[in-house]
Amino acid sequence: MGILYQDIVVISPPANAGDSTMITVNCPDKTGLGCDLCRVILRFGLSICKGDFSTDGKWCYIVLWVVGKTNIRWDLLEKRLVEVCPSHYSTSGIYYYRPENQEPKSPDVFLLKFWCSCYRKGLLHDVTQVLCDLELTIRRVKVSTTPDGKVMDLFFVTDTRELLHTKERRNETIHCLRTELGDTLQSCEIESAGAEVTACSQGTSFLPSAIADEMFSLEAPALSGLLASNSISIAVDNSLSPSHTLIQIHCKDHKGLIYDVMRTLKDYNIQVSYGRFFASPKGNSELDLFIVQADGKKIVDPNKRNALCSRLRMELWHPLRVAVVSRGPDTELLVANPVELSGRGRPLVFYDITLALKNLNTHIFSAEITRHMIRDREWEVYRILLEEGNGHPVPRNKIEEGVRKMLMGWE
Repeated sequence: MGILYQDIVVISPPANAGDSTMITVNCPDKTGLGCDLCRVILRFGLSICKGDFSTDGKWCYIVLWVVGKTNIRWDLLEKRLVEVCPSHYSTSGIYYYRPENQEPKSPDVFLLKFWCSCYRKGLLHDVTQVLCDLELTIRRVKVSTTPDGKVMDLFFVTDTRELLHTKERRNETIHCLRTELGDTLQSCEIESAGAEVTACSQGTSFLPSAIADEMFSLEAPALSGLLASNSISIAVDNSLSPSHTLIQIHCKDHKGLIYDVMRTLKDYNIQVSYGRFFASPKGNSELDLFIVQADGKKIVDPNKRNALCSRLRMELWHPLRVAVVSRGPDTELLVANPVELSGRGRPLVFYDITLALKNLNTHIFSAEITRHMIRDREWEVYRILLEEGNGHPVPRNKIEEGVRKMLMGWE
């Protein structure tokens, strides 16, 4: 049996303006496919408002309704969604399923280095916007401002299109940056980042233990304010199905909620056999997921059930960690998100951070993206040193709230 390539992913435009777009995926199944699809959708700035999942363990049928930006390149989204579906090869014009025998190779890392003659409001966000539009994924970044006001940017990036080694692709990237930055862009270079070059991006600075304890606590303390209303209910039932464990989740909706659930299940090597998701206009979400372990059996061990529920509750309550702290006499914004076991980080975090700071009229003096192993988990940590200036700086609680709202989609 085969399936035509163009039928693997079908995107149906809405009948009326303002309605959701329907995405249908019909392909061979694999553990973690839902996570991979949701990551791509999140990367394109879209939110899933409704979803249905079904699989027999070999073949799956997924329908997702998405909303969000209107200037989406739907043809490119379709291509990226097809790429994360299990491999297929061509015979007489028809594409068939071929099992994965090995992990894909790590993408090549490139160093994008440029100088700007001066800082302007939203500079870093504007650069990030250009790189996102070019499908360049930011792996590391070092941004600093010299005493005379010049800005040096070092971006360690990978290319989704795998073309940054070519002269044409590099010229395209430099042209887009020059178009956005104008005369302020003094120089721009792109080169392959060897191991010795990449090593300098690993962040020699450490996280103070007090900050690490506060940001990465596995306990969910009682909160007030923004997060207090984010009540989470997770119920597990083994009685409704002879072969599946049912997990029911009720919580406040946030940007990337389905991605957070699916990446957690993927990291636990758990497969979703049937599922449905719905986000109400009032901002509440409901998920019903029938799941099995890697051995195809339901989860009967109470310790495993409790561990999974605890992790899901934490990931939904705190999918990203945000704190504004003192760094000597200066103010530092810290944002952290867990890295998937596959090594992939959360999409568009740096984009959202820089957009929130731009909206708050808060300048960035320097920025770093590094990865740290904390409590047996890898975290992607964004350290943003803020320039408060001589005017009226934005209160720290407002910065933390503004960044958190942007990251969670509550702005």
